[in-house]
Amino acid sequence: MSPVGKQQFRDGMARLSAAVNVVTTAGPAGRCGFTASAVCSVSDEPPTLLVCMNRASAMNPVFKQNAVLCINTLSAEQQHYSALFAGQTDVAMAERFDDEAWTVLQTGSPVLENALVSFDCQIADIKEIGSHSVMFCTVLGVAVRQSREGLVYFDRGYRMVPAAGS
Repeated sequence: MSPVGKQQFRDGMARLSAAVNVVTTAGPAGRCGFTASAVCSVSDEPPTLLVCMNRASAMNPVFKQNAVLCINTLSAEQQHYSALFAGQTDVAMAERFDDEAWTVLQTGSPVLENALVSFDCQIADIKEIGSHSVMFCTVLGVAVRQSREGLVYFDRGYRMVPAAGS
């Protein structure tokens, strides 16, 4: 059996909705971040998430050397951070953290203050699979904010998800 083609796979994945996250790091290799929808829970004992990052990204070695990261799940009103950290603007990496919306928890990775939830993590393991590095991350801290509209990416576009009880 052979796998499906790249375009067929991408078209199928476009039908899979996913939360929009800005994944950040800070440490000896510097501070940076990227937009990711490839984030999911692995286990609650120990609390572990995985994040997929393109191996060709210039930020890949920064995350590996820092060995910590924060997954910031965006609310609907924070959609602009998605474009900013996806590199769809002319804003330099250092300037993406210039506003006062950033703080830190345990690892020192940038935490977006009004994200729906932020998971502060230490990278426990990395597997190189195809074009991506799959980072398995132990959650050291969680900041959950007041429920607001969520932001998902579905069918190649952003969609708003109402909070429960809205």
